Amino acid sequence: MHKDELLELHEQMLTIKDYFRKQEAVDDSLFEPYEELDVTPADVHMSKSEHKHAVFVLGNALANAMSEDEFSDAGRVSKRMKELAEDAESKL
Repeated sequence: MHKDELLELHEQMLTIKDYFRKQEAVDDSLFEPYEELDVTPADVHMSKSEHKHAVFVLGNALANAMSEDEFSDAGRVSKRMKELAEDAESKL
């Protein structure tokens, strides 16, 4: 995936995050690990690896927001996103 495509994906995922943030049933603390990274799609000067890591961390949070438990489809996606985020972080 090219960096510009990754930035577009990152932007679209932020739109989804904003939707979930408005839902009362979703715990805002799910998105804290992503927000602590301080990497947004507008930060085009940051490396592709940093954006990739941010996308995986955000993907993990979004999957957690959608999951009923760790065995649901979203729960399994969340687990995989966490693994991918950890792998991406090790490569920063």
